[in-house]
This record gives sequence, structure tokens and C-alpha cells, in this order.
Amino acid sequence: MEKKNAKKLNELEKNIGKVPKFFKELTVNEPEMFGLVMKFEEHIWDDGAISKKTKKLIAIAIAAALRDQHAVRAQLAGAAKIGVTKAEVEEALRVTFLLSGMPAYVYGKAQLDEVMK
Repeated sequence: MEKKNAKKLNELEKNIGKVPKFFKELTVNEPEMFGLVMKFEEHIWDDGAISKKTKKLIAIAIAAALRDQHAVRAQLAGAAKIGVTKAEVEEALRVTFLLSGMPAYVYGKAQLDEVMK
């Protein structure tokens, strides 16, 4: 089981770059959990009603909205390996701005206008 998980961890690292320490520790401390997480991840990323490429663009947009630098970089690395273009990412990030940047501004402005009339 350990060799199998080590191989999956190496593949993941090749795809996304640096793997978080806690995730690496799962291979030793909770190998069964690591295996389940990896199986679930493979299932999520498989093509389905939407393509893997579209899923990567969604993941990049979500990670950017959460301002999670590691996740953004990991998703960008994986996206590049499956043919996602810079232009496609830029367009997805424009959607992120509208749904993450602008709503935050509108909410804050509404609160400001209410509290500091």
C-alpha cells in the first residue's frame, strides 16, 4: 500500500508542483485515507457532463476567489498540462472578478452607507 501511495503522491507532485506537507504525511499516518482522497480526486477530475478542462478553469477561479496562492498555482500547473490556455484562464478570472470582487465591493459599500450615513 505504501509504494502505491508513494507513486500516486509522485504523480500528483509532477502535476501540481509542491504537495502540502499534511497531504504527504497522510501517506504514512493514514494511508487508507490518502488512497480514498486520491480516488475521489480522480473521480472528480474525470470528464463527465463537463470536461476536465472546464473543471480546471472552475477550480482556478474558485482558488483565486479564495485567494489561495498554493491552490491557484497548483491548478494552473495542472491546467497547463491538459492544454488550458492563458487566454482561457484570463477569461475565467474575469468571471471571478465579477462574482468575487464586485459583490464584495457592493456589500461593503452598502454596509458603509448604512452605518456611516
